[in-house]
Amino acid sequence: MAGEHRLLLHNAQQLVLICTKGEKYLLQAGMQNLAVLDNASVVIGKDGCVKAVGHADAIRRQFSEASFEKIIDCSGKCILPGLVDAHTHPVWAGDRVHEFAMKLAGASYMDIHQAGGGIHFTVEHTQKASEEELFNTFRHRLLRMLRAGTTLVECKSGYGLNLETELKMLRVIEQARQLLDSNISSTYCGAHSVPKGKNATEATDDIINNHLPKLKELNLNGEIHVNNIDVFCEKGVFDLNCTRRILQAGKEIGLQINFHGDELHPMKSAELGAELGAQAISHLEEISDEGIAAMASAKCAAVLLPTTAYMLRLKQPQARKMLKEGVIVALGSDFNPNAYCYSMPMVMHLACVNMKMSMNEALAAATINAAYALGRSHMHGSIENGKQGDLIIINSSRYVLKLLFKT
Repeated sequence: MAGEHRLLLHNAQQLVLICTKGEKYLLQAGMQNLAVLDNASVVIGKDGCVKAVGHADAIRRQFSEASFEKIIDCSGKCILPGLVDAHTHPVWAGDRVHEFAMKLAGASYMDIHQAGGGIHFTVEHTQKASEEELFNTFRHRLLRMLRAGTTLVECKSGYGLNLETELKMLRVIEQARQLLDSNISSTYCGAHSVPKGKNATEATDDIINNHLPKLKELNLNGEIHVNNIDVFCEKGVFDLNCTRRILQAGKEIGLQINFHGDELHPMKSAELGAELGAQAISHLEEISDEGIAAMASAKCAAVLLPTTAYMLRLKQPQARKMLKEGVIVALGSDFNPNAYCYSMPMVMHLACVNMKMSMNEALAAATINAAYALGRSHMHGSIENGKQGDLIIINSSRYVLKLLFKT
């Protein structure tokens, strides 16, 4: 029947599947030996999912050209699964370009934060912005990410800190989820900083008693769909006890735990996340040896953010040690006003140069493992039958030439 399938990507010189056996994630050995086919084709069905993958001749024998709505000749090109960005803060108003000069003069992240800059500067502008303004800038940012190959992106609130603005941000994320082609994992991050006029305990009580019940109500009504809960567990922000209380309360209303930990100071965040069954923890520049072991045992993904360490002149996360110890290593851009990077290829490049990951490890960390960090690796992160057909065609015979050397 004509048009039985939506799309044939035909005769690619290289097809990088990532994995082929339904793996939820890859550890170090698997990351070093990615599944690759030469002279291959992919069939996408009308539901947008992969229906067949194989050598071009075999696909040609199995399917007639008349059965496709569209055929793309990929001769001399490479096909990859869409990239996954496992950590972003893309909904906000205002900018913090002026803070770059402060950083160059030696100011630390917390120096700027305590002087009223950083998160609080963005919160002030985001609280004043209209929902329409926030959506328009967010839409532009998502489209830029999509042009750079990101097809699934984690998107946080967190520049509201009061219930009204946090909900405004989450509605903007929901609107984009419904209207745009990008796949979104939505994260409530109301504990991104302690609001002015409150201490950490008061902010924690407000989140548990007011924010989370409202999120549960809106989720049940289908008005918004929030997937994850995040807390900035940090010295001078939310301590380990407040973090535990918020994450546990979020877990009780069905949210995945996926939070900031051990970034600027060793907080034992990794140990806490492993104990609570966190899906992922981000940053981890100051993780302990015990935290690494706990995350490996708990199968809790480490979302490493080389852009942040680069911008803030922090020591790099211990990617090599984590990989060696059996941690599931993923990557994210940490896109935000302080680390303005749309490009997962650039993140992969920095992971290779600054964190000493191999090219295959970086690609796996930006696909299947990043999808796992969001609880989505059953549908994203590799090119396998039944998974969503979000694919990238690059004008190169091998992925490393285009993604990592021409970023």
